[in-house]
Amino acid sequence: MSAVTLDSAAAPPRRDPLRRLRRLGGSWLVNTCLVILGVFLVVALAAPWLAPQDPEFGALSETFADPGAAHWLGTDQGGHDTFSALIEGTRTSLFGPLAVVVFATVAGIAVGLFSAWRGGWVDAAIGRVLDILFAFPALLLAILAVALFGKGLTAPVLAMAVAYLPYTARLVRGLAAAEKSRPYIAAYRVQGHSPVFVSVRGLLPNITPTVLAQATVNFGYALLDLAALSFLGLGVQPPTPDWGSMINQGQSAVLQERPLSAIVPAVAIVLVVVAFNVVGEHLADRVAGRDA
Repeated sequence: MSAVTLDSAAAPPRRDPLRRLRRLGGSWLVNTCLVILGVFLVVALAAPWLAPQDPEFGALSETFADPGAAHWLGTDQGGHDTFSALIEGTRTSLFGPLAVVVFATVAGIAVGLFSAWRGGWVDAAIGRVLDILFAFPALLLAILAVALFGKGLTAPVLAMAVAYLPYTARLVRGLAAAEKSRPYIAAYRVQGHSPVFVSVRGLLPNITPTVLAQATVNFGYALLDLAALSFLGLGVQPPTPDWGSMINQGQSAVLQERPLSAIVPAVAIVLVVVAFNVVGEHLADRVAGRDA
């Protein structure tokens, strides 16, 4: 009996392959959103190999073609394959907001930590600058950048990154100010570590989950802003595929009772934004301890 007990105790526990997914998701809705985001990410990375046709090639003889074996989602007014354009457009539609969020998050963390650590008039001055940036909508700054530097993706991405920086900086500043009073920060300082070391090794790991949740929500808003800019003709320029520009070009298709070229990218935008918002809200709940 004892031998059997020892063997049983020595045997490694069986691992549930879905355990990590359930711990990260916790509900069917969050898991579904994670799967949707994963699919779009794979499509964005493998777009050149997944697109069945060249999305920049249009045949006028196939204008407004119905969905079929040659064109799964039909064609637009220029004879471009809608399915291929949707796949290729995933790259600019997702990587643009990703660049905005990465830049805004990294810069916001640096500004927030510096402001909270220095305090005093430095903190007050940075707070006033952030308040000024809050007064300018991201889309307005992006339009101003386009007016100064021309149409495309680079100028709007940089402008929107500056516009989204205050959200992360203000969040990090508040979290870091609260963490500064904790004993482990005092222990670091007593040991003679530099402020940079204390911020990176002590503060940053404790505030990262909350910042990640905020960045996830920011991604959805940045995607909407960049898509709106492309819809206005100020962002990604044809023939480069982009979901926002596809909706703009699909307006004439709607009048011709061929709405797929406009509806499909609109549905893709809604799916990605809703999925990111659901995941972001779930991460925020997990950080706040409101989700089991």
